[in-house]
Amino acid sequence: MISRVASFNLASVLIICVGNLFFPCSSDSDVTSTSTSVLEYHNGPRRDGVYIEATMTKASATTFHLDPTFKAQIRGPIYAQLLYIAKGVKGKDVIIVASEANDVAALDAATGKTIWTRTLGTPVPLRKLPCGNINPLGITGMPVVDMASHTIFLDAMITPDNGTTKKHLIFALTLEDGSILHGWPVDVSAKVAFGKTAFDSSVQNQRGALAFVKGSVYVPYGGHYGDCGHYHGWLVGVPVTNPAAPKAWATGAWGGGSWAPGGVASEDSEVFITTGNTFGTTTWSGGEALLRFSAGPVFGGQPSDYFTPDNWQALDESDTDLGGTGPIILDLPASTPSKLLIALGKDGKLYLIDRTNLGGVGNQIAVSRVATNEIIGGAAAYTTARGTYVVFKGKGSSCPPGQSGDLTAVRIVPGSPPTVQTAWCAKQNGKGSPMVTTTNGHDEAIVWSVGAEGDNRLHGFDGDTGQIIYAGGGADEAIGPARRYHTPILAGGRIFVAADNTVKAFVR
Repeated sequence: MISRVASFNLASVLIICVGNLFFPCSSDSDVTSTSTSVLEYHNGPRRDGVYIEATMTKASATTFHLDPTFKAQIRGPIYAQLLYIAKGVKGKDVIIVASEANDVAALDAATGKTIWTRTLGTPVPLRKLPCGNINPLGITGMPVVDMASHTIFLDAMITPDNGTTKKHLIFALTLEDGSILHGWPVDVSAKVAFGKTAFDSSVQNQRGALAFVKGSVYVPYGGHYGDCGHYHGWLVGVPVTNPAAPKAWATGAWGGGSWAPGGVASEDSEVFITTGNTFGTTTWSGGEALLRFSAGPVFGGQPSDYFTPDNWQALDESDTDLGGTGPIILDLPASTPSKLLIALGKDGKLYLIDRTNLGGVGNQIAVSRVATNEIIGGAAAYTTARGTYVVFKGKGSSCPPGQSGDLTAVRIVPGSPPTVQTAWCAKQNGKGSPMVTTTNGHDEAIVWSVGAEGDNRLHGFDGDTGQIIYAGGGADEAIGPARRYHTPILAGGRIFVAADNTVKAFVR
């Protein structure tokens, strides 16, 4: 199995890794490796959510079942996607899991047995927050791994005095045993500001996935559920060689959080985020947008560096965030333009943006209402012989006859410009975020999602038609309380899913 971290229609770079404990493949996690490792959200910097496994055919997927021999325990609810490191600790394949109890653990991927656990501090009880819906609040955003240094980077919300003080701390942990590296953690409130805007940990939440790009770890921030306090949308960059000197950008108006689970997407040294609604401004100030940053992060501020819909102020006033999902990087060679960014919003619309020139206010390549309700969570993108698709949690508009449900796939039709049409709709019975498996990057595509906070079961669908491939297993194969927007991973021929206090493995 090849860990796929770039769109398959690009020329992939393969680096052969050597050794068992350290993998000197690259200084960044955006290089395709011959290992099976899952190092970041949706298996790569483009956030397309595609995994390649040569044996994962539609026929073989029907035989999936819960592995009764895999038994894993970890304290607390789990919102963050799992990581998988091939030969990661003492020659063992490991699952890395992070919880709202601020526990980070390495699990033996074969058995679920705990290899090490690190508790990073006391999480913040919900009653000690001005608003929110996560209790307690600890590690929410998806960590990222740099394999060159064998380091896990993550943000944890802690309260060192049982609730009076709230701190966002950015940690760097060794993969070998979870030890905290010298010079870390970074106290964000103490170290980060943007102009006259100070970072206030008490009103900020960290839900979006982190990224590691060209020697810096990037961390997005938004507000708590309920939009309390004068929070901002933030992107913080920490150079790993000098963690005491982080750089940052923040929205000019308050609000505009970067909170979508997909977090930070990247290509080369550029990083991209989406933001939500701002408050009390008649001048665009960074909210309701898709934004491009150069290394740092540095925001150029030119129309080529951002996109916001021409009705951004109406979206602000109705709390209809463009940033309901993070950006997806997509190439469509037969189209003009061919280098695209995908944004999906709480207005039920999909926006196609020219990645080389984001266009400023209202200059999208195409826009289409693809859902009748809010689109929130992580989306995925994949290509088969029948076309290129984007799949997301949402009730599709214009579903094919006889189809409906809470999971929708749309086809991006090449052209000048490309257009969007609904391909299929299905029922995933919950609030999970989809990912996709293929045998070689385009054949035997299966969309997988979890009925999080619904039936709490794993579901698989034909990537071209939406036909059910895997219907959730038997009576005893519910995962347990899975949290909204959670996404499964494929690694070592198995699918791993997290639920409260546990991780489950599905095998064929």
